[in-house]
Amino acid sequence: MLANAGSCLSGKGGRILGLISLCFPAALIWILWYAVNSDRDDVHPILNQLIPAGHCACQTATIFECSSCLEPAPEFVVNATEIEPWKFEYGRDDRNAGLSEQQCWTSFPGLFEDISRGARYWNENGGISRQALDSVKLVAGMTRAMIFDGDLYVVSTKSKGEDHRRKILASLSAMHRALAAAPDRRFMPNIEFIFSVEDKASDVTGIGDPMWVFARRASEASLFLMPDFGYWAWDNIIDGKNNEIGAYEDVVEKVRDLESELDFSQKEDKLVWRGKLSFAPKLRRALLNVARSHDWSAVKELNWRVKRNFLTLEDHCRFQYIAHVEGRSYSASLKYRQACRSVIIAHKLQYIQHHHYLLSSHGSTQNYVEVERDFQDLPAKMEHLLANPAEAERIADNSVKTFRERYLTLAAEACYWRNLWGGYASIAEKPELWTEVEGKRVKRGLRYETFLLLSSKEMLEFGYS
Repeated sequence: MLANAGSCLSGKGGRILGLISLCFPAALIWILWYAVNSDRDDVHPILNQLIPAGHCACQTATIFECSSCLEPAPEFVVNATEIEPWKFEYGRDDRNAGLSEQQCWTSFPGLFEDISRGARYWNENGGISRQALDSVKLVAGMTRAMIFDGDLYVVSTKSKGEDHRRKILASLSAMHRALAAAPDRRFMPNIEFIFSVEDKASDVTGIGDPMWVFARRASEASLFLMPDFGYWAWDNIIDGKNNEIGAYEDVVEKVRDLESELDFSQKEDKLVWRGKLSFAPKLRRALLNVARSHDWSAVKELNWRVKRNFLTLEDHCRFQYIAHVEGRSYSASLKYRQACRSVIIAHKLQYIQHHHYLLSSHGSTQNYVEVERDFQDLPAKMEHLLANPAEAERIADNSVKTFRERYLTLAAEACYWRNLWGGYASIAEKPELWTEVEGKRVKRGLRYETFLLLSSKEMLEFGYS
C-alpha cells in the first residue's frame, strides 16, 4: 500500500510540475507583453528592467559636434541703395518663405549641416544614379517625386491608410510652398528623389539606399534629412477621429498668446511630460519611475483614447521644465516643446532630425539640458535648475531665440528645402521628365497641383504613366 501511495503521489506531482512548466513561461510572456504594450503606469520598476530595449536601443546615443552652428553669419548689403547690411529679424523675416540663397545662409548658419554631410557621403560613393533609384522598392509610406523646370511632380506613391497619405501630402505641400516662393524658381535644379514618412528608415529600406527621411541614426549615412510633416500641419487620427493640431505656425501663435501674460517666473516650477508609454516602453517608463517620487514631477502617461492626463500643446508651456523622450524612433513633438519659453530636458538622443545640429547643451548658447538615457542623473539636474532659476530662465530664453524665433520658422524651413534640393542635385543624376509609352510621348509624373485633386483612395497607391 505504501509503495502504491508513493507512486500515486509521484504521478500527481509530475502533473503539477508539468502544468507549472507550461503556465509559468506563458504567464511571463503575457506579463512582458503587457509591460511593453500597455499605456498604464502600473508596471513595477523591476519588471521595467526586464523589458527588452527593442527599437529604442537604450544604450546608444548620437553625439556630434557642429563648429558652424549658432555662430553669427556675416551680414551683407542687399543692394547699393541700402546703408545698413541685411540681417534676419524676427517679426519681419520669419514668415518670408522667399528669402534669397544668400539671405538663407546669413539667417540660418548651421541649419544645412546634414545636407553637406549627405552630399559628401554620396560624392565619395559615386553619386546617385537613376538605376540606384530604380533599385529601391517602393513600399507603404514611400513616394517617388521630381522637381523639373521649377515644378513638382509625383511619380508614384504608396500609403497604408490615412496616416501615410496625410503625411505624404503634408510633405509634398511643404515642398511646393518652398518651391513656389523661391525668388529664382525657374532655376531650381532638376532632381528625382524618394522619400519616406515612416518613423524608421530601416522599416522600408536597406542599408545604403538613397532616400529622404524625417530622422536617421548616425550610422545611416546614405540618408538625407527633411523637415517632418508637422511643419505644414497635422491632424492626429485616434480610433478614426480627428485630433486637430494644425499648422506649426498656429501652435506657435497659441503659445505666444499664452506666454504674453505668463513670465517664466510665473510658470509652475515642475517638469512636465505626457506621452504614450508603448511607443518606447523601457525608455519612457524609466522617466516615470525616476521622476515619480519627486515634488517637481508632473510626469504622467497619456492615454489618447480617453484623453487621460491630456494637456494641449500650449498647456505644456505653463511649466518651467518640459521633458522630451524619443518614441519608436524620433519624436515629432520636440518642435512643439521648443515653441515654449521653457527649459527642454532631453535624454541623449539616438535619432537626428534636420534641426538637431542647433541643440546646445552647455556654454553661453545652451538651449536645453541633456540627461542620460536611463534618467538616473535627472534628479540632480532638476535640483540644480530649481536652485538656480536665473540660469534656467537663460536656457529657456536661448531656446526661444534659437528655435521658435529662428530655426523653426517658416523662412528657415523653406530655406532648408531649397538647400536640400541644391545639395542633392550636386550628387544625383539629372532626371528625364518625358518617356515613351506605346509610341506616345508622355510625362513620367503628375503635377502636384493635379495630384491634390485626386481622391483619397486614388492617392493611397498612385503610379503615373
